[in-house]
Amino acid sequence: MHVSSLALTDFRSWSALELELGPGSFALVGANGQGKTNLVEALGYVATLGSHRVATDGPLVRMGAERAVIRVGVEREGRTTLVELELNPGRTNRARVNRGPVPRAREVLGILRTVLFAPEDLALVRGDPAERRRFLDDLLVSSAPRYAGVCADYDRVLKQRNALLKTAFRGGRRGVEGAGSGDMRTLDVWDAHLARCGAELLAARLALVASLRPRVATAYRAVAAGKEGGEGDTAVDYRSSLGAALPLEGDVPSRDRDLLAAALLAELARMRPQEIERGLSLVGPHRDDLVLGISGLPVKGYASHGESWSCALALRLASYELLRADGGEPVLVLDDVFAELDEGRRERLAGLVAGAEQVLVTAAVPADVPEALAGRRYDVHDGTLSRVR
Repeated sequence: MHVSSLALTDFRSWSALELELGPGSFALVGANGQGKTNLVEALGYVATLGSHRVATDGPLVRMGAERAVIRVGVEREGRTTLVELELNPGRTNRARVNRGPVPRAREVLGILRTVLFAPEDLALVRGDPAERRRFLDDLLVSSAPRYAGVCADYDRVLKQRNALLKTAFRGGRRGVEGAGSGDMRTLDVWDAHLARCGAELLAARLALVASLRPRVATAYRAVAAGKEGGEGDTAVDYRSSLGAALPLEGDVPSRDRDLLAAALLAELARMRPQEIERGLSLVGPHRDDLVLGISGLPVKGYASHGESWSCALALRLASYELLRADGGEPVLVLDDVFAELDEGRRERLAGLVAGAEQVLVTAAVPADVPEALAGRRYDVHDGTLSRVR
């Protein structure tokens, strides 16, 4: 899989752009603020329907414009698919595939798959659990686009349930004794919905973590030292809000949806008084975390800067290997990441990804682009692209 063309209209700093691409390595070089990251951000948006930099679409539309348009040609097995997204902040976004409209924007998910390396990746190991949950869910959607619907359903149920918890006991001290029978019956219904949707999402995450675990270990050794026995063994575990209530198969968490749904229902019942007191849902995949360790210690709070970077890179490399094994090699995007790495990690990472079908690298100066990924180079300056080689 590779991107054959990229066209932008009023996206970020680009009023208009047309760029022909193809297999191999491409380097986009320019000083900060010239728009190079905006180009790869557009590709990431087509792949995930989201930005790795902002949470809403508003900042993606060029100042003064009402909408932004991204057009991407994706070639896979000799066949090109044209994807067009129209971003309309405050309104429904529109999507077209091969110039024909599709009912929902998320119908384009899976046409383009990317794996992005960026300075923000340190948040995967040092940031809040929400960063790691997003990493898992984005990877789920990349591997099986139907999970976009699963995540959307779960978020909708969670929002409705939280709204009920906040409003069920108005005008007095919050507590179970203040609940009306209608409130409780409605909460029972939303408990069932949350358990059903949550079990499907939880089962998928557990299976994903099991697939990632050996790949992360291999990638970490390769990035950290380039040989067996690098800087320590990695551990990748899933911490569920079910805690000890998580169903087990031997010592392995069960991925059976019915068992997980039953466990979620039981834990929701046990935690109901606390949830009512606090006015929010305390049980479910939205409270879970991906726990990363090196040499028996958690990465967060214990790992050095270099170890943290190696772990973050290992997560991205493991994602790449998982998607490639699933069929359809993803496009690799390395956004200003080499400037953050020491020389050893820089060269090892470049060597590991140089054989990918398509790699896009952004850098502030040419020296930040490893020779193995130099390929075709474009200089980005003041809203223009010029090919150097």
